[in-house]
Amino acid sequence: MEVNSLKIEPPSGVQFVLAQSHFIKTVEDVSECLVNCVPGIKFGCGFCEASGPCLIRHAGNDEVLEKMATEYAHSISAGHSLVILLKDAFPINILPRLKEVPEIVTIYCATANPVEIIFVDTLQG
Repeated sequence: MEVNSLKIEPPSGVQFVLAQSHFIKTVEDVSECLVNCVPGIKFGCGFCEASGPCLIRHAGNDEVLEKMATEYAHSISAGHSLVILLKDAFPINILPRLKEVPEIVTIYCATANPVEIIFVDTLQG
């Protein structure tokens, strides 16, 4: 067993949300939720699949945020993890509606502050 950590430091003005989800359609449903929450929101999200080829699905309406969310998701590489980056909105604007997305299991954090994610790597993954 190996304990690892990953530091995430969102750029100024960017909000970071880390969640757990469970379905390949997550990014589409989260995208729809976000654009309906806040007019003019900019976002990117990345979702790590947990089976098959373990792809990272991604979506967004801001190319930089989408790429960054995908890179963060890849760095985490934990199945069912979901990374959302927001600009021109705050977590308080989206969290109530995000919790209503059926695929969302848990929201671990939502902040503009630096975050350190601690995870354990075992023989199973």
